[in-house]
Amino acid sequence: MWIQQPFDEFLGYTYNRLSDGEVEVGLEVKDLYVNSAGVIHGGIISSLADVAMSNLIPADENGVQQMVTVDLNVSFLRAARGQSLRAVARLEKDGRTLVHAICTVYDEQERPVASAKGIFCRI
Repeated sequence: MWIQQPFDEFLGYTYNRLSDGEVEVGLEVKDLYVNSAGVIHGGIISSLADVAMSNLIPADENGVQQMVTVDLNVSFLRAARGQSLRAVARLEKDGRTLVHAICTVYDEQERPVASAKGIFCRI
């Protein structure tokens, strides 16, 4: 089950579980997501990576997330342009309390535009 929350619904994410330890989250880019320089805003890209990694541990039966972000690092690799983005997140370590994850965000030409690492705490 995926996390159900208004922010994610507002952004319009699509979800695909690739395996037990890997998920893909897609985003169709709206004009609202593009900054004054004509590239997709870094906050949108960071949110996409965070949501992808947060969904590595499935939500409960009510769609409530099972962990929260305690550390998020995003490195931007190139300016992101185009109509869609895709984040692929993978578990690095699934511990008793902490979950470590990595994520790459791709543009519609499959070029990496950002790389992210996150640490999450089970709740």
